[in-house]
Amino acid sequence: MCVLYTQGIETKQWREFGRTEVIDNTLNPDFVRKFILDYFFEEKQNLRFDLYDVDSKSPDLSKHDFLGQTFCTLGEIVGSPGSRLEKHLTIGAFTLHSKTGKPMPSVSNGGIPGKKCGTIILSAEELGNCRDVATMQFCANKLDKKDFFGKSDPFMVFYRSNEDGTFTICHKTEVVKNTLNPVWQSFSIPVRALCNGDYDRTIKVEVYDWDRDGSHDFIGEFTTSYRELARGQSQFNVYEVVNPKKKMKKKKYINSGTVTLLSFATESEHTFLDYIKGGTQINFTVAIDFTASNGNPSQSTSLHYMNPYQLNAYAMALKAVGEIIQDYDSDKMFPALGFGAKIPPDGRVSHEFPLNGNSDNPHCSGIEGILEAYHESLKTVQLYGPTNFAPVVNHVARYAAAVQDGSQYFILLIITDGVISDMAQTKEAIVNAAKLPMSIIIVGVGQAEFDAMVELDGDDIRISSRGKIAERDIVQFVPFRDYIDRTGNHVLSMARLAKDVLAEIPDQFISYMKGRSIKPNPAPPPYAPTGQTLQTEI
Repeated sequence: MCVLYTQGIETKQWREFGRTEVIDNTLNPDFVRKFILDYFFEEKQNLRFDLYDVDSKSPDLSKHDFLGQTFCTLGEIVGSPGSRLEKHLTIGAFTLHSKTGKPMPSVSNGGIPGKKCGTIILSAEELGNCRDVATMQFCANKLDKKDFFGKSDPFMVFYRSNEDGTFTICHKTEVVKNTLNPVWQSFSIPVRALCNGDYDRTIKVEVYDWDRDGSHDFIGEFTTSYRELARGQSQFNVYEVVNPKKKMKKKKYINSGTVTLLSFATESEHTFLDYIKGGTQINFTVAIDFTASNGNPSQSTSLHYMNPYQLNAYAMALKAVGEIIQDYDSDKMFPALGFGAKIPPDGRVSHEFPLNGNSDNPHCSGIEGILEAYHESLKTVQLYGPTNFAPVVNHVARYAAAVQDGSQYFILLIITDGVISDMAQTKEAIVNAAKLPMSIIIVGVGQAEFDAMVELDGDDIRISSRGKIAERDIVQFVPFRDYIDRTGNHVLSMARLAKDVLAEIPDQFISYMKGRSIKPNPAPPPYAPTGQTLQTEI
C-alpha cells in the first residue's frame, strides 16, 4: 500500500492525504486508486510517498512493515517527460531540517538510512473539467463621472469567491479613457480561474475610474455567477452598478450606471500542462543588480551584505522563484547574469556579465550554483552603475528568438534595488520580447520608489514604445518589502512572493502558444520498466 502525505507551507507538518488500495502478494504493484490534488504552478507543493507491507486490517500504520519512502514536489512530477517521474525508494524515516525544511535521514523501523529498496513511478494527468475557457465582452452605460475635468476612465476588476467567503482577483479589464459609456475589449479566462469549476459560485465585479497615481476611484460593484453569464446576451445579464456607501447616504440613489454582457462563449483549450507533458522546457535566467546604490557589500546596511545566519533579499527572492521553476527544466543549468558593475580584468562597466566569470558559458548548476556564483562575484566586481535593464532583456530575447516552435519558453528574473536608467530602451526591449516565448519577473528590493516598474508591469495600461503596443503583457513586478514577515517567518513570506510573481506565467505562456497557433506535442509513450517497481498515480 502507498500512503501520500502533503506538507503545509506554514507549519511544514506532513499531513496524510490518502492511501491506495492494498494489492496482495506482489513486489510490483500497479495501484488503481488515484489521488486528486489541486495543482498550482506558482507554489512549491511538497509530497511524500510511504510504502507499507500490510499485514492486517488495522488502520494504524505502525502495525505494518515500512518498505521505503520518497520525496518530491508536484512540479517535479508534472515537469518530468510525459509527466512521469521515477524515484528510488529509501528505507529509514526522514526528519525535516529545522532551518532548510529539507528531509534528513534518521534511523527508524530498523532500516538503514539511504538504502535503496525498489523504485516508485509517479504519473500525473490533468482532469478534463479544467479545460474550459470563457470568452466574454462587456459594455457599460451612464457610469458616474469621477474626473473633475473629464468624464471617467473606467475599468473592471473580477473576483472569484473562495470557500471561506473571501475574494481573489482573477481578471482586470483594460482602461477605456474619458467615457461614461465604455465598451471593453473581449477577454478570455479559464473557467477554473473564474469560479473554480463551481458554476453557481459568486463572481464579484468592481468598476473603477483609473487615476495615474494609482488611487483609483471606486464607481460601484455587482455580483453574478458563471451560470448567469453563460445565458449570454439577455435581459438577465444587464447589471446595476451599485456603490453601497452612496446607497446608504442618498435616499433617491438608484445606481452608478449599468454593465451589460455583450457576448459570451466557452471552448475547451490546450492547457499549460498539455505543453509541459508534451516536452516544452522552461528556461530560467536570473539577472542581479550590482549598482553602487545597493551599498558596500562588506557593510551590514548593504542589500548585498552576506549575513552568515540569513540570506539577503537578493538570495531569498532568487531561491523562492528559482526553486519552483527548476522543476520544469530538465538539465537544471541556469544562466546567471549581473548588471551595473565594473568587472575584471580591465574594470569596464558591464550590463550583462556572467556571474560565474565565463562569458562562453554563463550557466550555473541549479539554484545553489547561482547563489554560489553570486557570492563569488561580489568579491571580484566593483559595484557601479547605471541601472540598465535593456541589455539583459535583449540577452534572453536573443535565445528566445532562436526557438519559437513551442519547444522552449524563457523566464527572466531581474532583481534590482533602484530606479531604472534606460527606461526608453527597456520599454522597446520588452515590446520586442512580447512577440517571443518569454516572460519577465522583476523583484524590487530596498526602499526605493518603484513607480517605473509598475509602468513596465503593464497591468493597467499595456506597455508601448515608439507607438508600438506590446503584443502581450509579459512583465510581473513586485516590491520585496511587501513580503517581509515581521515575525521572521521567511519560508512563508517567500512562498507568498513566489506565488504572486509566478501566478501569471501559465497564462502568459498560453497566450504566446495560442497567438502562434502552436499545439502541444503528444506526450511520450509510457516507459515499460522491468524489475522491482512500485507504481502509484496521482
